[in-house]
Amino acid sequence: MQTKAKHKNKGFKRLPRGEHGGVQLLLIQSVADLGKQGEVVEVKRGYALNYLIPQGLATIATDHHKRMVDKHKAKLQQIELARQAELRSYAAEISKQSVTIEANATEDGHLYGSVGAVEILAALKKNDVHLNADQIRLDGVLKELGLYTVKIRLSSEVEGEVKVWVVPSVGVDD
Repeated sequence: MQTKAKHKNKGFKRLPRGEHGGVQLLLIQSVADLGKQGEVVEVKRGYALNYLIPQGLATIATDHHKRMVDKHKAKLQQIELARQAELRSYAAEISKQSVTIEANATEDGHLYGSVGAVEILAALKKNDVHLNADQIRLDGVLKELGLYTVKIRLSSEVEGEVKVWVVPSVGVDD
């Protein structure tokens, strides 16, 4: 009886067991409702052998593979820290600037229209600052003349500010 058991497992590596009796796998690609790339997950044996491994979505979570992923994560973390430092520097550069936007206004200082992210982006572009509309953080559109401090979000951890002057349009009176 023992010889049959040895014969049956010949050629197959023993799959690492997880805490809950499942198979531990390292995800090569992100899998919806399971985990992200590089995570070690525990799944049922059939799901591992019949789908995840044959599809190239996961591999057996050996110590070697875990070390490789940890090295890769450390490298990615260094790259992300460098990117955040660059964004902080860019935010500091933007914060030193101010832009002026001309708008039609009443004598009381109320604008006939409003100034929003699009107008601010156009003014910043003239100063060689290139951002997206979703990076401009306004509590609402600007409806009066004056000086505003507008928040700019460059990433989830890096924010800056820019001074926006809304001034009356200079034109010929009718």
